Amino acid sequence: MSQISTDQAPQQPLDRILPFQIDGLDVRGRMVHLNETVTTIIERHDYPDAVNRLLAEAVALTALLGSSLKFEGKFILQVQSEGAVNVLVVDYTAPDAVRAYVRYDADALNALIEAGKTKPEDLLGKGHLVMTIDQGQYMNRYQGVVALTGQSLELVAHDYFMQSEQLPTLVRLAASQMMESAKGDEKVRSSWMAGGILVQYLPESSKDIPHRDLHPGDHPDPEKQGEALIEEVDAWRETEALIGTIQDHELVDPQVSAETLLYRLFHENGPRVFEAGAVRHQCSCSNERIEAMLANFKREEIEDMVVDGKIDVTCEFCGVSYHYDPKPWIKK
Repeated sequence: MSQISTDQAPQQPLDRILPFQIDGLDVRGRMVHLNETVTTIIERHDYPDAVNRLLAEAVALTALLGSSLKFEGKFILQVQSEGAVNVLVVDYTAPDAVRAYVRYDADALNALIEAGKTKPEDLLGKGHLVMTIDQGQYMNRYQGVVALTGQSLELVAHDYFMQSEQLPTLVRLAASQMMESAKGDEKVRSSWMAGGILVQYLPESSKDIPHRDLHPGDHPDPEKQGEALIEEVDAWRETEALIGTIQDHELVDPQVSAETLLYRLFHENGPRVFEAGAVRHQCSCSNERIEAMLANFKREEIEDMVVDGKIDVTCEFCGVSYHYDPKPWIKK
């Protein structure tokens, strides 16, 4: 862990998650910057820009939450809604791999775009957001469910933490499209940036107390969900005020590192940072996995999959298509 100072290197690598602690405010949190990760995910699909922005924010939020895993496993964020975007899935595999996809109703989406309603909360509408921690085949899965009522992903995350941990938590997210031109080349490439910050109030925090993070499930007493069990104090009010000053462009500007923004916000309160972690796009689909899946189908089910003499399988996450001769599975 290191103290942030004014001589901190101004430019840090993108696609990283930076854990931090603010000693003077009893606050811990993480910041994420994503560039190539979200750009690669978006380039694998052909979504409208409004959907891309929602997807980029969802990937940033998932990275903030999934990076708290201290074991090999997955953190899965899944949206099921009645809105224009009816399915959104982001899959984070510890320690650093993420993939994502979206399903949407094109007619409903176009109607929202024509009406000028393109914010992420406009696209989501009403439904549920499910957060799942998958620790592997022989371990229990834990889930937390939050209702979507037309609010942003930031507010959904706030609701989740109040239900599951009863810890005051703030989340800020932003995403932006950038146009880049290579030197000596007239071609212009569309690139995406996503950024986010998550802070939690931990009044007993010290170097000797374990880091408390995302709880793997809902609060055991549903009658107390949404209630703050910790009385607000001046330190948390100051944290809320400081986080409230963050502008979207500060979260997605590649020239503003996480260290720089943390120093701007908290230089009077002793900000310290831990070792940063990388984030990258990686899909887990493969020939072996798909062949193993096909082996579980009955002969008549395989026959129903055959089109023009072959079986075509396309991964929803990365868009890669696989093609198979059906004979080995029909003969089994």
